[in-house]
Amino acid sequence: MKSSTQQFLSESDREKIQTAVRSAESQTSGEIVPMVVPHSYHYPMANVLGAASFSLPLSILFTYFSGYFFWLGSQNMWIFMGTFGIFFICFHALIKRTPSLKRRFVAKDEMEEEVQEAAITSFFKEGLYRTREETGILIFISVFEHKVWVLADRGINAKVPQESWKEIVDHIVQGIKQRRHADAICEAVEAAGRLLAEHFPVRPDDTDELRNLIVEE
Repeated sequence: MKSSTQQFLSESDREKIQTAVRSAESQTSGEIVPMVVPHSYHYPMANVLGAASFSLPLSILFTYFSGYFFWLGSQNMWIFMGTFGIFFICFHALIKRTPSLKRRFVAKDEMEEEVQEAAITSFFKEGLYRTREETGILIFISVFEHKVWVLADRGINAKVPQESWKEIVDHIVQGIKQRRHADAICEAVEAAGRLLAEHFPVRPDDTDELRNLIVEE
């Protein structure tokens, strides 16, 4: 079975993005790194909340229509608890394996925080702060959350305001909604390259210092 990132980007999509990155970097000394991850966090409580939300009312209904009233006796309570346990296990497994359902039990603020934290961690883990002119930029895409975060090194931040990346983020998010994953990322990379070229034109001794695409399976 394909992973979420394999479904998100095929091999040909990945080649297309890497070509777009090489083209954009031919005009600037900046280093553009698109990164796609399946999720920024596992959100275990979403599985529990979702399973409980489905299991509790179904267990009550099942117990009632079976002719038992769990509030009238301890034996009937055990019937209810056993039914609840079976439903809970089943729905826990279902929600864990169904991203579209699981997302309904994760708060938007929590997703924003987790994606931001994962992007910052990846920025340092992948060494984007080590470029010669401090011109690394990470375009971080988290598939489960449908979130995009852009982080630039301080060399870029000194000349390009953070607000400049909002249009790039919005473009990728819109492209994901339209199921134009690879094309939207390529277009965002091209836009980032044009923006960087204005402030960081390519140098005669420029080298490719970072990977052109990172995809976690």
